[in-house]
Amino acid sequence: MQLHNTSTKPADSTGVHPTRLSPRILVVDDEPDIRTLLQEILEDENYHVITAEDGNSARQALSEHPVDLVLLDIWMPDVDGITLLKELADRGQLPMPVIMMSGHGTVETAVEATRMGAHDYIEKPLSLAKLLLTVEEALQSRKTSPVTELPPYTSQLIPEPVGKSTAMQSLREHIQQIAGHDAPVLLSGEVGSGINIFANYLHSCQKLSGPFKELSLAALDEDQLGQELFGYEDKGNIYPGLLEQTANGTLLLSDIEALDASNQTRLNSALNNRAFNRINGKSPVELSSRLITSSHARLDELVDNKQFNADLFYRLNVLPIKLPALRDHREDVPELLSYYVTIFVDRDKLPYRKFSTAAQNRLRNYYWPGNIRELMNMVQRLLITGKTDEISLDEVETCLSQDDSRHSHTSLPIDYDRPLREARDLFEKTYFEHQLRKTNGSVGKVAKISGIERTHLYRKLRALGIDPKNVSVE
Repeated sequence: MQLHNTSTKPADSTGVHPTRLSPRILVVDDEPDIRTLLQEILEDENYHVITAEDGNSARQALSEHPVDLVLLDIWMPDVDGITLLKELADRGQLPMPVIMMSGHGTVETAVEATRMGAHDYIEKPLSLAKLLLTVEEALQSRKTSPVTELPPYTSQLIPEPVGKSTAMQSLREHIQQIAGHDAPVLLSGEVGSGINIFANYLHSCQKLSGPFKELSLAALDEDQLGQELFGYEDKGNIYPGLLEQTANGTLLLSDIEALDASNQTRLNSALNNRAFNRINGKSPVELSSRLITSSHARLDELVDNKQFNADLFYRLNVLPIKLPALRDHREDVPELLSYYVTIFVDRDKLPYRKFSTAAQNRLRNYYWPGNIRELMNMVQRLLITGKTDEISLDEVETCLSQDDSRHSHTSLPIDYDRPLREARDLFEKTYFEHQLRKTNGSVGKVAKISGIERTHLYRKLRALGIDPKNVSVE
């Protein structure tokens, strides 16, 4: 099938549109006609596209631009796509899915590509329908990673936090006021209160030239944290960390209380000196990123209990921002409901449904223990399961009763007829899943609750087949 496109959307010299609200795709192919054609087609589908003609230009593009998806040709003049894929995987530079393309493919090539980490494999000549479907599926199933280039809310239609309440208006004004300063910001609030929404809003208000990235500290062990944050050098090769990758941009470190003592000291030194060394590195690297940290814990209490570096706390707490719980600005609930309906209809192609007045009034008076995240999940569930155009009060009550039952469930099932080892493993699996749900997936917090050293806990979770990132939050 011959691909055809009539896109007239303007783009800058790199092929990237000025405003970044849609996924960014890197097309790597040595044939200029194919690069141009793919760029036009994907931009016509509202994707942002950058192109590269070979392996070297692909490496450069990936170092300069955060990317959501890569379309990678297998046969190129300087390096084949399989080798480049393996190189990126070995360096830990594949937080995004990769779709391989080839006009000379074999089953063995496809198997090898997927074994090396490719999401999918498509043959040339490319089918337009197959291409767009594969791209959409790859973006939907994007690999989960502790590093997030932009929060999951970036596809929102409104570029600022939603709400006309006094609390929200004051919060937006405060963020706009501090946006012109580069001092560290500490965001705190209950689970689900929208920390990454506000962090991304602060980044957008600053109009910085660099990217926004987020690192979930609770998902990594001590060695991984050091490498992800500060980068490392090995056998003459340099692997930049996030503090370096976000130069002139913003880095959000979520769950800062999970940072281990060694890396707390290293980060404190970086903030004090405005420079840091990569792991095993000799030359200092300038620190030029805006640092935002977040916590659901009381850091001041952790400092008092000698569980968090006092110097680091005071450096991070220059501009503290306390985010309100949703129950403290319930007047914004109707607008938030309408807003997330629009998001899921627009982004996920779910059927449009409108909340009845009675349903809205009920939700305005609900306590919202899970805050904005709970509201968002409820909207998505009601759009998926509903059969009429209007969301009724009965549907909402059913939804709330299910959530209340889940929140109040504390019994842990034990089968006393199992062998002791199996029963113990079942209990431990249920116990750790329960604690991870309570702590929003924070391994660091579960380690403190259970009294298990974090490295040992990671091994225990792997042995039990538990992935902290995939445990649903209570």
